[in-house]
Amino acid sequence: HADNEDLKKAKKSRGKSKEVCGYPLSIFFIIVNEFCERFSYYGMRAVLVLYFKYFLRWDDDLATSIYHTFVALCYLTPILGAIVADSWLGKFKTIIYLSIVYAVGQVAMAVSAIHDITDADRDGTPDNMTFHVAMSMTGLFLIALGTGGIKPCVSAFGGDQFSDHQERQRSTFFSVFYLCINGGSLLSTIITPLLRAQDCGIYTQQKCYALAFGVPAALMVVSLVVFIVGSGMYYKAKPQGNIMLDVCKCIGFSIKNRYRHRGKQFPKRAHWLDWAEEKYDKLLIAQIKMVLKVLFLYIPLPMFWTLFDQKGSRWTLQATNMDGNFGLLIIQPDQMQTVNPILILTLVPIMDSVIYPLIRKCGLNFTPLKRMTVGMLLAASAFVSAALVQVEIDKTLPVFPSSSQSQLKLLNMGNNPVTLSLPNNDLLNLAAAQASDEYFTFETEEVTVSVASSALTTTILLTKGERQTLLIPAVINSEWLLTTDLTAKPEQGNNAIRFINGLSTEVRVSSSLVDFGIIKPSGYSNYSLVENGKITFNLSSGGRSCDYSREFGYGSSFTFFIPNNLVIGPTTCQESITVIEDIKPNSVHMALQIPQYFLITAGEVMFSVTGLEFSYSQAPSNMKAVLQAGWLLTVAVGNFIVLIVAELAKLPMQWAEYVLFASLLVAVCIIFSIMAYFYTYIDPREIEAQFKKSTDDDSDDESRQYKKGLEMASKNYKSDYGDHKDGRETKM
Repeated sequence: HADNEDLKKAKKSRGKSKEVCGYPLSIFFIIVNEFCERFSYYGMRAVLVLYFKYFLRWDDDLATSIYHTFVALCYLTPILGAIVADSWLGKFKTIIYLSIVYAVGQVAMAVSAIHDITDADRDGTPDNMTFHVAMSMTGLFLIALGTGGIKPCVSAFGGDQFSDHQERQRSTFFSVFYLCINGGSLLSTIITPLLRAQDCGIYTQQKCYALAFGVPAALMVVSLVVFIVGSGMYYKAKPQGNIMLDVCKCIGFSIKNRYRHRGKQFPKRAHWLDWAEEKYDKLLIAQIKMVLKVLFLYIPLPMFWTLFDQKGSRWTLQATNMDGNFGLLIIQPDQMQTVNPILILTLVPIMDSVIYPLIRKCGLNFTPLKRMTVGMLLAASAFVSAALVQVEIDKTLPVFPSSSQSQLKLLNMGNNPVTLSLPNNDLLNLAAAQASDEYFTFETEEVTVSVASSALTTTILLTKGERQTLLIPAVINSEWLLTTDLTAKPEQGNNAIRFINGLSTEVRVSSSLVDFGIIKPSGYSNYSLVENGKITFNLSSGGRSCDYSREFGYGSSFTFFIPNNLVIGPTTCQESITVIEDIKPNSVHMALQIPQYFLITAGEVMFSVTGLEFSYSQAPSNMKAVLQAGWLLTVAVGNFIVLIVAELAKLPMQWAEYVLFASLLVAVCIIFSIMAYFYTYIDPREIEAQFKKSTDDDSDDESRQYKKGLEMASKNYKSDYGDHKDGRETKM
């Protein structure tokens, strides 16, 4: 009776919050809080792998490893958050405390991305990278603790605000709640890459990762403030005990009891969990059995997440070597991730209202486990598609020298053609003011270059692992210079350009964005990075000047040679400058990534949405928290698998790694389909009803114990509909 009275009081107290159009006013604060928090999380995560690569200067493998470690932690901490909220602090205090931790982590990330803090020599590069790494790692740990800890609390806390007569409003709340999740994800993935692409800094201008992290940090602070403002209106349920702990204790007792009675003199029991009957209710044991059946099916599932979460790491890095010019739109590599939430919002209703009904009309029994199997195959095919795209990218990438090789390009700076002889190569004819089309690769450091039209022979000392250009002067007997060229694609889709002055006078070269300074006769400038688009350069010498314009793509390197017969004036520059393409621009378009995003998203809809719906339908209502924890654990394990496979495989070609992951998922998919074939679908409510019937025939004391347990389960997990909605959404 006391429990029933407490339940009635709790129901009444929920209605004290002011109502707007039939909804508790408090839920509007929760919805705004969730939108800001999801914007903060997905916005920060969208640019994270590029921050690792281009700011912290990590290679692709390390950047990918740390990214997936962070994502894995974000999916491990919800278990901790759920236990803390349900057992000690309650949902409200847990959200408040962990949101503070979360906001501090986001601020730490923003501070870690300010390059001027340690840039004492003001060259644009941090001098003390240890500070930035330590700040960012601390920030990421706090963010993982915060976002994961509040994940299981916010939606359930929102459901608590409704009274029993507001079932329709509660249903609408969860729909709007998850719309905010997807909306926050979509907007942040569009906006933060644009912020990152801006240039900012106190002393030197660099890509603005501080702003890209700063805006999500500000949104997290707003999220926390909004949540606190609504404090007086919330219904705050007291901690009722955590079902996950009860499940773990029951399983632990069963194993321990079975070990104690391992002798032949003890009779065997039908199921190993039956050894817990001495201490735990038979209904609870039966419910745990149902849950373990589903959790057993979870064993192969992490492999799906291994592939799925690489769209934020490997696929983003892949996009940095592609052309993002869509005409009216210039897409940043990290913005391609927006294809996923856009397709999610499109495909979920199409699948539910068109695809699945059509399959049913065709008479096919497309069960949930079959849908999940198809989803895994779609994810595998997405990685096959990514591998094909990578092969196309690799065709356009230059072959740089290994550590034991040297590469040489030759430039004729004179007005007359030159014929040269190189070791192990045919005679090379260089026209006036022209360069060789490609680099020549040599295994030795010393290379002898002979001029066919004269007896001149010069020995050039090359540098191992470097690309160099040999400047052949107009007067052959003059000094031959060697320039050091790039041995990597320019970062972040930029273009590296330099000028070589073949005139007998000094030339100043500048543009609105870059000043190359004064270039001496037969001298050359350093490389400068420019973005895509049309850029006009001004050449001035002896009081006269002219303009030279060029349209740039992504990821190229050019050397512009000013020939010695150039007369600087208003009409001569454009046609006279020699363009030498050292590294070709990205020519594979980012649009080619759309098929792999479509396949992985279709796989996500069939796998993730269906998987949670299936899980919830096969488990008792009071065990949904256990299944949620198990599901999130598969995501965490999947991200750890990325680290293990990538570290063990050490494949030199990226396309081969994509094929490896696809093959592993297909193999796991076969195992899962066999497990699914032998799985028998159950109705948990029917089993619970049978237990109730059998309990009614037992003693009154045992009957009262059963009813009390059922009432407690009802009290702790009343918001069934909300939990069901959790299963229908993928952006968690």
